[in-house]
Amino acid sequence: MTPQAHKRSRLTTRLVAAAAALLLGGGGTALIAAGASADGTDGEDGPGQRGGQAAAAAATVSCPDVGDRLRQVPRGAKLPVSRGLAALDRQVAAAYEKMTAGGRGSGTDAVLGQLRQQREKTIGAMADAIGRSAPRPDALLNMSACRMKPTGRPVSVGEPAPGQGQANGGEQQGGGQDGNGQDNGGQDNGGQQQDGGQLPPVGGPSPDDFADIRSQQPNAQQPPQGDGASTGTFVSECGTNEEGHFNSDNVIVTPGVSNGAHHTHDYVGNESTDAFSTDQSLAASGTTCGNGDLSTYYWPVLRVLDGTSEHKPGAGHDGNVGSVLTPSDVQLTFSGSQDGDVTAMPRFLRIITGDAKAFTNGPANANASWSCTGFEDRQLKDKYPICPAGSDVVRTFNFQSCWDGQNTDSANHRTHVAFAQQDGSCPAGFRAIPQLQEKITYDVPAGEQFAVDSFPEQLHKPVTDHGDFINVMPDQLMDQAVECINSGRDCD
Repeated sequence: MTPQAHKRSRLTTRLVAAAAALLLGGGGTALIAAGASADGTDGEDGPGQRGGQAAAAAATVSCPDVGDRLRQVPRGAKLPVSRGLAALDRQVAAAYEKMTAGGRGSGTDAVLGQLRQQREKTIGAMADAIGRSAPRPDALLNMSACRMKPTGRPVSVGEPAPGQGQANGGEQQGGGQDGNGQDNGGQDNGGQQQDGGQLPPVGGPSPDDFADIRSQQPNAQQPPQGDGASTGTFVSECGTNEEGHFNSDNVIVTPGVSNGAHHTHDYVGNESTDAFSTDQSLAASGTTCGNGDLSTYYWPVLRVLDGTSEHKPGAGHDGNVGSVLTPSDVQLTFSGSQDGDVTAMPRFLRIITGDAKAFTNGPANANASWSCTGFEDRQLKDKYPICPAGSDVVRTFNFQSCWDGQNTDSANHRTHVAFAQQDGSCPAGFRAIPQLQEKITYDVPAGEQFAVDSFPEQLHKPVTDHGDFINVMPDQLMDQAVECINSGRDCD
């Protein structure tokens, strides 16, 4: 077994042990204790003890998001850049795991110093690859340094589960905010911890990441419809991934790299999607959609935190433990613009919504919402819902509905599309396209807690939830969708 495999196995063992202990303590999702001080020595109260009480420290590793800052990646640099982005993610995960493991060399300053050196080398290689046929993005080198980000209040092992006793009332603790509840915009001012401080938590989420849906006031609002609004809908029925199409790739963000996501994705629609898919292979594939829609729809799996673990990439080896839940229902609906007609999406348009690193990046690109059946007028942005008996968990992604009219993708996978403005119109230079909504429903077993897969250092926070889409509809089907939407009809 490789050293990396040993390291991932140790992380998985700690996560499974934590889940088992917390389930015995009432089904909670509290984090396991950090058992060593930041200089790699045990605390004075013995291994795993701080002042006689095991408590998870409230910090994680926060690094600038290089991928989000990319503006130009020439064709010849795409694979080196993709590999570089995947390497940066591996480096952050390894640094986080080293801190949580304790032992010599696991102190904050030592680990962050080593991480900075690794990132400087990787970012430099990416800049070199881009610079061979475009201006070299030297500013990226300023993104090498990382910090420690507070994660909120420490959580004691064995703390009662969310929903046990008094509901937490939906207090805002997550969503890219620091421990004082203030949005730091991805910058951790004053948040860096020194050697001798607390270690980051292992795993997550914490009880503060859950809220009783009944404690949330109704907040869902329908946008006003203009006189010329396109009011129709088009639905693709593509199943619930009964076929078990899973992988830990991300063909949009890190094409050509296996396990580029470091978490497992659910797929419906196109049957062939993985890291090595091309426009040509996607167009030649089969589909789970009944109407011939070859598009790719995917999102992180939802897991019940039952202490089970699969020792493979994207699962236990990347800190994602628990049993994968198959959705009870998946609704894929394309709708119109409140400002007027929509135009066809180009084939192979790629869109991501939400941000897998929103906990450390800040909430600017976060865009998932959570609710419960029967309570969908109440939407949670940075909490998992605690649903009453007989009500199912619902997660919703609303995708960008404005396109720049030229590009099917962009260097950071965001700037070629945009959300409509408050009045429903698209920003200057963009045109309205059908808006995709993914609504995914789960029958979570009674008494069980759950979380989405995430990068290890993102701690399975609900604010990191995200959805991905590649339009591979045949042109005739896309034209049919546009005609239905613009004529005010509901079609499938």
